[in-house]
Amino acid sequence: MPLLSNAEWFERARGAIPGGVNSPVRAYRAVGGTPPVIARGEGCRVRDIEGRDYIDYVCSWGALLHGHAHGPVVAAVREAAGRGTSFGAPHPGELELAEEVRARIPSIEQLRLVSSGTEAAMSAIRLSRAATDRPRIAVFEGCYHGHSDSCLAAAGSGLATLGLPLSPGVLPEVASRTTVLPYNDANRAREFLRAEGPSVAAVLVEPVAGNMGVVPPDPGFLETLREETRRAGSLLILDEVITGFRVARGGAQERFGIGPDLTLLGKILGGGLPAGGFGGPHRLLSLLAPEGPVYQAGTLSGNPLAVAAGLTTLREATSQAYAALERSATALESGLRAAAASASVPCTIQRCASLLTLFFTDRPVRNFQDAKGCSTGRFRAFFHAMLRKGILLPPSPYEAWFLSTAHREEAIRETISAAREAFQEAAAQPL
Repeated sequence: MPLLSNAEWFERARGAIPGGVNSPVRAYRAVGGTPPVIARGEGCRVRDIEGRDYIDYVCSWGALLHGHAHGPVVAAVREAAGRGTSFGAPHPGELELAEEVRARIPSIEQLRLVSSGTEAAMSAIRLSRAATDRPRIAVFEGCYHGHSDSCLAAAGSGLATLGLPLSPGVLPEVASRTTVLPYNDANRAREFLRAEGPSVAAVLVEPVAGNMGVVPPDPGFLETLREETRRAGSLLILDEVITGFRVARGGAQERFGIGPDLTLLGKILGGGLPAGGFGGPHRLLSLLAPEGPVYQAGTLSGNPLAVAAGLTTLREATSQAYAALERSATALESGLRAAAASASVPCTIQRCASLLTLFFTDRPVRNFQDAKGCSTGRFRAFFHAMLRKGILLPPSPYEAWFLSTAHREEAIRETISAAREAFQEAAAQPL
């Protein structure tokens, strides 16, 4: 294939791939322009097909806890590939990964591996309906639990980025079984569950919202959900696809002291390869086939390469690694605040561990309505200024920045230096 520019490659891709991308937010519709086409990555940096380098804060949307091409992960995948890429049969690695997860997350007695976070959410919802014999689920506006039909009502992430309230193709009778509640509104959740609890199979929530930007839970919000789902006999499902193994060794449930009935995992679980999982107590997981009547299956579930990458990633996630992540994230947050102040640009930076979002507003962001009130014009100007200076940010105001253990002092300094100039460009844009 002849050498192509990013624009030429993207135009060619549009002929063979819908929109030129295999996941919508990659198309840069929210920010405009042509996305860089990434040829390779190493550590915290990636290089596009034109040879330009970027410090990467996308990190495969959080999957790369240790950065690109992390040596031990690459070695583990190569070794696994040498033994066989897929078996469609039990193999030792999937048990080792399940036991590693169980050691980190006490609420998970058993784990079923799947191939994506979407699949984990879809399967957990089916399981919760079977376990409770109830039809309805509740989710929170701006949270995202994958693209299965039940979860696309007022969702965050790509739907928020593209301004789509509900995807065509989702039947109204399916959407009607999903109730959407405001995030961080404990009183509204309590009222709903006390009134409608007998029909609610499960409440799904991101313990730290990451798909409308980073929105931490208000004190008491998660505790109220835990208390009221127990009262109602509904299941509490924590979607830790983003937060799992990122905000703490045992995820958000360790950080906030919340024990869910079911947990959704993905991203870091696969160490950069496609993997997801859902887990909980044996009394619930035993309902899955072949032990029970709830059918769920997947040809590539527990894929040997993904399992090897995930297991190595978790074993490399030591207390020292988390401490280094916290230092880098703290330095980045404080540096961005100082840079914004020097440019007199009102902004709110919200962070939980190595998740961070810079909102162009002078007010805290507690829910999706707050997030939608932020300046998208200033975000676009800031995004493109950073891109020109070699800093690759998520191309949406509704996504989190992800740090890895490879984001060390030099990269943080470069990012803050670029941000000083980028804020000046953003300041010229109207709120």
